[in-house]
Amino acid sequence: MDIGVVLQCTPPASRVIELARLAETHGFSHVWTFDSHLLWQEPYVIHSRILSATRKVVVGPMVTNPATRDWTVTASTFATLNDMFGNRTICGIGRGDSAVRATGGKPTTLATLRESVGVIRELGNGRSARIGDTVVRFPWARDSRLEVWVAGYGPRALDLTGQIADGFILQLADPDITAWTIARVRAAAELAGRDPDAVTICVAAPAYVTDGSTAGLAHAREQCRWFGGMVGNHVADIVARYGTGGGIPAALTDYIAGRDGYDYNEHGRAGNTHAEFVPDAVIDRFCLLGDPDQHLLRLRELEGLGVDQFAVYLQHDAKGSTLEAYGESVLPRLSRVATATETVG
Repeated sequence: MDIGVVLQCTPPASRVIELARLAETHGFSHVWTFDSHLLWQEPYVIHSRILSATRKVVVGPMVTNPATRDWTVTASTFATLNDMFGNRTICGIGRGDSAVRATGGKPTTLATLRESVGVIRELGNGRSARIGDTVVRFPWARDSRLEVWVAGYGPRALDLTGQIADGFILQLADPDITAWTIARVRAAAELAGRDPDAVTICVAAPAYVTDGSTAGLAHAREQCRWFGGMVGNHVADIVARYGTGGGIPAALTDYIAGRDGYDYNEHGRAGNTHAEFVPDAVIDRFCLLGDPDQHLLRLRELEGLGVDQFAVYLQHDAKGSTLEAYGESVLPRLSRVATATETVG
């Protein structure tokens, strides 16, 4: 299993770049950033500096959207970065949340998302794409390679992901919900004539490493409670569309009963004031909290469900220590240790 990290582009940008460099040093495979141009700084400018300061990590947004950026400009940005730094970018994309809602807009339709994925992927891989009545391509980007991973929760979004995406991003780490979404994505891929195992599965959630004490767990919960509020915002959209039935797990929908609005000025921020409705049990299910052994146990469970990457949301007060704890006590235990010699016979 790969382990990535998700950063906010909170000033100063030099701090974001340094965290990305540290993540690579500790063995993380991917560096993702939020993409919300009003709330934080411009991610693609920072991506260029991250790629310059690192050697191997793959870099991209978690997630961009089809509404706030022209699709051809988005594709051109990825292709340019690939030319500069050797095909080390990835595009995470969804219908749009904070980037569009902060400007008074709404998420795009799934039809728009489908079309945008096709355009961005074709152009980002040096091929031609149709824009209205015009066929376009980047004549300078023949060698660019770009995967597009789609984020979503609802049944139709999961079906779309299975039909067209290179990867699926689920922004929570509850094993039961993870199993349901993966099954839906893979079933849609198979119905579309694709190899279900060809869709890479990425689970993203806050991870907070504690000393194993009750006090440490309580502090970690408060630092990560914001995540339940963020997910709840997406779940509220699903409930508005589908209701609380329709085969959607109650574990995903029940907890938002006490939700009362959402303030995007505090989006993704520890200690925000609109996540008080999130119970401790949801934080424990949606996030990874506890000592390294507890993190490893959950990661093994997710891996067994088919998860290829876990991406650590690092929006709390233990950024550096979390990277170090994962690098020293978690990542080395996730993969088989190679030995210099083997006994023969």
